[in-house]
Amino acid sequence: MKIIRTKSELRDLTETWRRAGETIGVVPTMGALHAGHLSLVKAACEATDRVIVTLFVNPRQFNNPEDLAKYPRTEHSDAAKLKPFGADILYVPDGEQMYPEGFSTTITVTEVSEGLCGSTRPGHFDGVATVVAKLFLQTDADKAFFGEKDYQQLQVVHRLVKDLDLKTQIIGCPTVRENDGLAMSSRNLRLGKSARLTAPIIRQVLEQCAKAIRAGLSVNEALKDARAQLLNAGLQEIDYLELRSDPNLELLTTNKTPSRLFVAAWLDGVRLIDNQPVDAA
Repeated sequence: MKIIRTKSELRDLTETWRRAGETIGVVPTMGALHAGHLSLVKAACEATDRVIVTLFVNPRQFNNPEDLAKYPRTEHSDAAKLKPFGADILYVPDGEQMYPEGFSTTITVTEVSEGLCGSTRPGHFDGVATVVAKLFLQTDADKAFFGEKDYQQLQVVHRLVKDLDLKTQIIGCPTVRENDGLAMSSRNLRLGKSARLTAPIIRQVLEQCAKAIRAGLSVNEALKDARAQLLNAGLQEIDYLELRSDPNLELLTTNKTPSRLFVAAWLDGVRLIDNQPVDAA
């Protein structure tokens, strides 16, 4: 696996692959890789001839400077984790490569970006859409692989590609979880020991809430009960706990299928997100 830091060097390689008739997959990341990221790399290696993993902590998708400062930077260990999986390139651009002086373009995706994290993290999805579009163009990817844990982000990227006629096919991959059910996230590293023991309650409550809705309990009552369970378990604040249509993410007050529960909650100063299909048996 080769580490590349400039888009010009990357383009030289992708053009060589194109001349050879090879397909290209990309896995966009911000580093601090865990088994969830590596499952995306594995899927990319199985589906395409060449695989590029990108590592760029994108400042434009952080609405909180403190959150950006705390985000882990672990390039060396990330590279070591990737080597057994067969990725061809680890692309690590700096700010100048992504946002050179005078950069003045922002991509905004409406509708699916509204509500949920779009409301609680203003500007976040503008930053996501802009950097993802640039990465697709820089890598010339045929397919891009994203986890379903960030489900709203996945739908934003789907809409971005459709609306801008980009050639990159978006592949959504199942959320990878710890043995206790907690969705894998780079942010989990910031949880203290006690909080880490509490965090799996998020998944448990979502599953119980989905079961209650399927059984006929009203959406409002099911969400009210779920919120109380989370707060009683020790979560300090809930940004949202909602039922949304899938994939359009329209807010629902009655159960329609397909639908999905979404939650963002704070524990030990760390914001955790998860989601759960309601119509799944």
